[in-house]
Amino acid sequence: MDRQSTPDLSTTPPSASADNVASAESFPSVPPATPPTLLPTVAVIGLGTMGTGIADLLTRSGREVIGIDVDEAAARNAVAALEAATARAVRRERIGERERRAVLARFRTFADLRAAAEADLVIEVVPEDYALKERVIAALDEVVRPDAILATGTNALSVTRLAAGSRHPERVLGLHFFNPAQAMRLVEVVSSVLTAPGAVAAVTQLARDLGKDPIAVGDRPGFVADGLLFGYLNQAAAMYESRYASREDIDAAMRLGCGLPMGPLALLDLIGVDTARTVLEAMYAASHDRLHAPAPILGQLTEAGLTGRKAGRGFYTYAAPGSAEVVPDTPGAPSRVPEAAGRPVRTVGVAGSGTMASGIAEVFAKAGLPVVLVARSAEKAARARGRVAASLDRSVAKGRLTEAARDAALAAVTPAHSLEALADADLVVEAVAEDLAVKQELFATLDKVCKPGAVLATTTSSLPVIACARATARPQDVVGMHFFNPAPAMKLVEVVRTVLTADDAHATVRAVCARVRKHPVDCGDRAGFIVNALLFPYLNNAVKMVQEHYASPDDIDAAMKLGGGYPMGPFELLDVVGLDVSLAIERVLHAEFRDPGLAPAPLLEHLVAAGCLGRKTGRGFREYARR
Repeated sequence: MDRQSTPDLSTTPPSASADNVASAESFPSVPPATPPTLLPTVAVIGLGTMGTGIADLLTRSGREVIGIDVDEAAARNAVAALEAATARAVRRERIGERERRAVLARFRTFADLRAAAEADLVIEVVPEDYALKERVIAALDEVVRPDAILATGTNALSVTRLAAGSRHPERVLGLHFFNPAQAMRLVEVVSSVLTAPGAVAAVTQLARDLGKDPIAVGDRPGFVADGLLFGYLNQAAAMYESRYASREDIDAAMRLGCGLPMGPLALLDLIGVDTARTVLEAMYAASHDRLHAPAPILGQLTEAGLTGRKAGRGFYTYAAPGSAEVVPDTPGAPSRVPEAAGRPVRTVGVAGSGTMASGIAEVFAKAGLPVVLVARSAEKAARARGRVAASLDRSVAKGRLTEAARDAALAAVTPAHSLEALADADLVVEAVAEDLAVKQELFATLDKVCKPGAVLATTTSSLPVIACARATARPQDVVGMHFFNPAPAMKLVEVVRTVLTADDAHATVRAVCARVRKHPVDCGDRAGFIVNALLFPYLNNAVKMVQEHYASPDDIDAAMKLGGGYPMGPFELLDVVGLDVSLAIERVLHAEFRDPGLAPAPLLEHLVAAGCLGRKTGRGFREYARR
């Protein structure tokens, strides 16, 4: 979604420039075949990153491709990229030299739209500007054949509005590739109320011929993938702007807590801060949802020319414009303010008997810390320790742990059925039910049992930490320590300090995280912390898409996995987390922030009321085999 050169709309005769064009990166090529019969000649207007990638795909599929860009430098860069990419393919024995020459010969570049006259399909990927795109489409009406299909690569503007400006609106549709076009499998095929079914069928088959997974969507800003993605990115920008958490911690939280390939602020820099703002403006104009109203910082960075990687600076600073290397904002500046000294931790206590409690106990034990694992009865404590043993055995079976290390870790876990056993612990972590009254009662007891100076931590993911702290006479010793499930595998821990948390208590938890090889991120005591505050509005918006009959759960899941690189689609994740758990978190977020856009989707509430809670009940957004 980079800014690209505007094609020449004049009527001067077309003149070929460089020989051929293609992508800047080397990706597996589409297997060559006999000359295609479907849309054999395609014009690509705008030879920036996206246009070049699309041209690469089409050329390698055996199609004749006409590249059009008024900027000769863009054409030269594209030519060099294709030459380099195909040369690498030859060296890696993916194609032969003869095939390489054929690929290079199939692409011609021009500076005039009249070169598109022979095209069966025209794909425009000029910058996201209504006036510019409307001029391109109107000019193409004068050039191309009546049966040619016109596709816009927009991801933010109304395809219907663009089609309405054409004399043949039935042939105009959206064809949204994802960057890099050669690698990303998703293609969104966008039809308006004016689009002919035959045009949709033809470009859908073309996408399949290119090795892509097309999904059909209706015309609304952002479509499926970007419609969900940009709301999430906007919330992350607003979170950073409010100084709730650092840019590094926000990005690390979403990478490590959700398994995303990039953090949201780094992704905004890659997309382009100005581009993101344009997309969000279009989305907000259509939805009037405050979650889509661009965060002010996006406008401030755009006005300052700090548009991300392409400018060398955005949310982060880069070694040079276009570079991916992040450098300090101020050379020589320390990366982090020195922390207060923490308290010594020699013994850890874990209160709870569920999966999270046993997982946290395993984490501490594997790091060599003696752990007292306390449950409400001796039987529950023994079962919790048994879960630790079973998990350690699985690690040995997978070759991740030696038998000696397993035996040492298990020996470090002492089960107990009375909180009195925590009297000598330096750090106590509670992992009991997510119920405020239950947690407050526990903290009141810990206050009486634990020694002075012991740090008391709660693993809550949604309740106010300060409410737990106020149940004690030592709120300065209470901190949030939110592990992610499964605790032994997930690297992230959200360290939540309240307005009363002492510096050394906070430092103690960070030091312990480092000791057990977890990545701590700092945040304040508010609903959702970092991860849930960004994740669950995204999940809620996905439910709204289904509720509004815009797209199916299968298509939305595919869009986010193939177009966004997400490890799971939103509906897969909802069914795993549990629809009841998700609804509870969304209600907490809505109650805290009072934003109408955060109100739980009625469809989610209805499913929970019907007992369809996801995998654990055998039915949620999908049905599952009963165990």
